[in-house]
Amino acid sequence: MQKIVDFEKCSGCHACFNVCPQDCISMKPDEEGFLYPEIDNEKCIDCGMCQKVCPALTEYKGNPRGRAYAGINKDDETRENSSSGGVFSLIAEHILSQGGIVFGAAFDEDLSVCHIEINCTDDLHKLRGSKYLQSRIGNTYKKVKMHLDLGKTVLFSGTPCQISGLITFLGKDYENLVLQDIICHGVPSPFVWSEYLKFRGNQTGGKAEKASFRDKSYGWKRYFVKLDFAGGRKYMKPFDKDLFMRAFLNNLCLRPSCYVCHSKSVERQSDITLADFWGVENICPELFDNKGTSLVLVNSSKGQTLFDEVKERMDYRKVDFDKAIKNNSSICISAKLPPKRDEFMLALKNKPFDKAVKACVPQRKLRRAMSFAKRILKKVTGK
Repeated sequence: MQKIVDFEKCSGCHACFNVCPQDCISMKPDEEGFLYPEIDNEKCIDCGMCQKVCPALTEYKGNPRGRAYAGINKDDETRENSSSGGVFSLIAEHILSQGGIVFGAAFDEDLSVCHIEINCTDDLHKLRGSKYLQSRIGNTYKKVKMHLDLGKTVLFSGTPCQISGLITFLGKDYENLVLQDIICHGVPSPFVWSEYLKFRGNQTGGKAEKASFRDKSYGWKRYFVKLDFAGGRKYMKPFDKDLFMRAFLNNLCLRPSCYVCHSKSVERQSDITLADFWGVENICPELFDNKGTSLVLVNSSKGQTLFDEVKERMDYRKVDFDKAIKNNSSICISAKLPPKRDEFMLALKNKPFDKAVKACVPQRKLRRAMSFAKRILKKVTGK
């Protein structure tokens, strides 16, 4: 079988899948659940298009370092239902109001994550909130191109590697395309997520029907993981005590390419980058109330124009770029590969989820993380 790129460099962006003129590439899950391209050699005509559009084989070219803002959506309900300050909703609503199309990540009925398109604000709730999973792109890039060629304005929201994949797939600039990425820690294994859901389901006695990685019922700083089960049963734990988040934040279950990410840079390929503004209380205390504040990096003139068009609907401040990203090192630094990653993946096949996590999460780091979380909570609550 022909190889497109080395296994550890493939981000699963689907650019090769979308560009293949023979439809001879399928995306197949490995034993960890990550999708990788598989080529049908009987159909392949050796055109080389798959390698031409692979971001890992393409020189990374980002925009010059842009401007940084702290932002809060003035609509309290939208902000409450968003991971941070609700700025994504403002941008998406503006595009939709112009008759445009918005692409982003949404949960499906099995609580897997895939990219979908929406054309009305009634569906915008599907795209809100963080999904700490890699979204399946499918043929989304083809759909984006179709809408662009028809003259539609398109907002594409995704991880930096998905932005890179779309750019290389399109092969040219489109004035009617807006690219919005996030500051990404890395994408966890779908296999780990499914095992976690099974574990919680066995404990609760039912199937999880809804998931939230960033419930802010008790504040933004110490967000909760929340699962809703059939019959009205619920599970809620703060992020520092939830087993899935422990594995995720300790880098035990990330995609191999996340440890050598091709798309880490302060020079972003997107027009706008959105993230949690960690540390905002020290930079813009007037925009901190523990309900969520967005960090907005404007990376292009197109992004600045869009920001200017929605800024009246937010409380915002321009901030120093370096200070703004100080607590968001994932913008340019790949996740560190932990020594027990492979051990953790293997343990999940033989042990209950909680036993596998406890065996592989370094207790010293765990205690440090919990201590840090408690200090943050004390500062926020004053208790």
